[in-house]
Amino acid sequence: MSTVRVLYATIEGNTQAFIDKLDAVARQAGDQLDAQLIGDETEYAQEEHPFVVIVPTYLTGGTGDGPEVEEIMTNALGEYVEFGHNRQLIKGVIGAGNRNFNVQYVLTGKRYAEKFGVPLIADFELRGNKFEIPKIYAKIKAQLGEN
Repeated sequence: MSTVRVLYATIEGNTQAFIDKLDAVARQAGDQLDAQLIGDETEYAQEEHPFVVIVPTYLTGGTGDGPEVEEIMTNALGEYVEFGHNRQLIKGVIGAGNRNFNVQYVLTGKRYAEKFGVPLIADFELRGNKFEIPKIYAKIKAQLGEN
């Protein structure tokens, strides 16, 4: 049995719904998903184990992907990863978004991956679908060095 650590942000419940489905896949595999919602009220803590971040995309400042476009509503997650030695334990990012936003689809996830020097290991639209969740779970485990 493996324990798989995931930190995530959710605004409208889509990422939470994805986490719930991911938890079901983990349990089917005999694993434990240790998922923690990080928001504005979360107290900073030192992570003790490698983790993956799942982040939705919420932006302001235009429809492109330039520097004028800024992340909103997910900043607490980024600040948590920057706290103490947490940034040394992040192993990958999964981006969530809506394909209707074209170049901005999973832009926050791409930016997190670049900022923290880790790969964007997967992406999903809105709540994810039942076919991609087991594949994404396998990618998380592989990125964390779990079998």
